[in-house]
Amino acid sequence: MFGIQHIKFDSMTYVLHYKNGSIKREGRGLSFFYFTPNSSIVAIPMGSNDLPFIFSETTNDYQTVSIQGQISYKVGNPKTLADNLDFTVNDGGQYKKSDIEKLNQRIVNEAQTATSSFIHGLSLKEAIRSAKKIEANISEGLTSSSAINLLGIEILGASILAIQPTPEMTRALETETREKLQQEADQAIYERRNFAVEQERKIKESELNTEIAVEEKQKQIAEKKMESEVQKAENDRKLREMKLAADIAVENQRKQLIEQKTANDKKEAETQGFVIETTLKPYRDIDWKTLTALNNNPDPKFNISLAFRQIAENADKIGNLNISPELLDSILNEKSNKK
Repeated sequence: MFGIQHIKFDSMTYVLHYKNGSIKREGRGLSFFYFTPNSSIVAIPMGSNDLPFIFSETTNDYQTVSIQGQISYKVGNPKTLADNLDFTVNDGGQYKKSDIEKLNQRIVNEAQTATSSFIHGLSLKEAIRSAKKIEANISEGLTSSSAINLLGIEILGASILAIQPTPEMTRALETETREKLQQEADQAIYERRNFAVEQERKIKESELNTEIAVEEKQKQIAEKKMESEVQKAENDRKLREMKLAADIAVENQRKQLIEQKTANDKKEAETQGFVIETTLKPYRDIDWKTLTALNNNPDPKFNISLAFRQIAENADKIGNLNISPELLDSILNEKSNKK
């Protein structure tokens, strides 16, 4: 009544109560009565704000990219901000003007200014991959911006959510990337096949080396076997030579034995002949008749035979010879009985 109003603010709002153009009270979370005709109330939000933004820039290869992100800030000096922008509220606590939008736009403009020169020095592909560098440029540009400092704003940070080219260029990049990936896949397949071929070659080479080693071992075995056979043949030859030498030695000994035996038999025969000759020498000139008489054989048949011999020797001197049958019969009977 009578123009007196009561107003209340939360703790996150810094309040400036102007009365007749001078500050009567200020602070956070105030609650007071004021006289409407000569009062003006400014309410500055002190909490941090997340300001989303999106703007377009051109790269050095004349391609347009859209940069999307957000900036976090808060009011560091509310009185400075109140001097530059209008945050006056009505009796119901509603802002009379939307200068908060001006504040946000100025911050976005400064962010775009900080980003523009950096993006112009990059190619499209480099810009798409430079989110962290763009964040750093925005944070640094806003922090060092005199316009932001004059507003009493404190920048908490900046983040880039997306960097996108135009839809046509996106499709072209996707095609290029797809082709590149396909080429990489083909290269991977080629390398895998080449690796498989190389492994197969190594396996074949290893098998050939194994076969060569086996052949070499078999050759060595054959050579050793041949050497063993040659050595065996040499040993057999030596054994045969030794056997032949032994047989020759035996034969020589046998020959010597035979020669010695022959010599001995000859000497024995000569000795016997000499003995016989010496024994018979006295009888050589003696008549056989005398020898027969000296024999003194008492057998009458022997004497009869001697008589017949003498008769035969003197047959030319005998005219007739009569032999009695009894004599012949006795001789023949004697022979029959002996049979």
